[in-house]
Amino acid sequence: MTPIAIAALAVHPVKSCRAWDVRRATLRGTGLEVDGVRDREWMVVDGRGRFVTQRECPRMALVEPRVGPGGVTLHVPGCEPVALHAGGAPREVVVWRSQVRGLDAGDAAADALTAFLGREVRVVRFDDGKPRPCNPDYAGDSGATTLYADGYPLLVIGRASLDDLNARLAARGFPGVPMNRFRPNLVVDGLEAYDEDHVDTLAFGAARLRLVKRCTRCEITTTDQDSGRRNLEPLRTLAAYRRDDRLAGVTFGMNAIVVAGAGTELATGMRGEAALAF
Repeated sequence: MTPIAIAALAVHPVKSCRAWDVRRATLRGTGLEVDGVRDREWMVVDGRGRFVTQRECPRMALVEPRVGPGGVTLHVPGCEPVALHAGGAPREVVVWRSQVRGLDAGDAAADALTAFLGREVRVVRFDDGKPRPCNPDYAGDSGATTLYADGYPLLVIGRASLDDLNARLAARGFPGVPMNRFRPNLVVDGLEAYDEDHVDTLAFGAARLRLVKRCTRCEITTTDQDSGRRNLEPLRTLAAYRRDDRLAGVTFGMNAIVVAGAGTELATGMRGEAALAF
């Protein structure tokens, strides 16, 4: 067993919008939760109900969800804050190959985002009446489910992996990138660079996470999360040494499922153990 500690936690209330960096979060079967708001519980969709992300709309990085006594408020540049209402009509929506259901969040949020993104969109909240199972090819018979994440409840990255990537960028004359380019939920100290690739489980008290699949990366990693501007790095550098032919992509970080301890509170600085499975 390898001693580890939680270096950072982040929750993304609206898929592909700005993250919340938090010191504490509750672990649920579908991922992290803060103040009753779950990771990737809300999603932007186009007129056909298909998910919209920073892949095609990098300006989504500038859209900031905030939580208050009335729930989640969306802060869209150039617009008055708008509340996300969860009681709208249900509609079928799509995340990759998953056919799931959402509850429409209202015209005010849709209008603000449509004006800002320059394309017609709506916002939906995940309908728990239609659970979304994780791919059993990787999650096995665990029964793991997720909300609007790409495929799994949690994304885990070791901080040493980013340090190594930034050293490689510096050697090529490029500036380093912050961890938010990769939008993880859990950043871990104590692992050697890329050792998360070989971790079977992470344990923090009663909580136990199983790392099940390497995360393939896209152009979102090249999008500055503070400005919405995009360039070629770090994806070009990663492609030189992190290509995974089995997954037909460049990988960085590990997707994880919750196998024990749902309801546990996680916190930055919390110590735990990693079981490696070379």
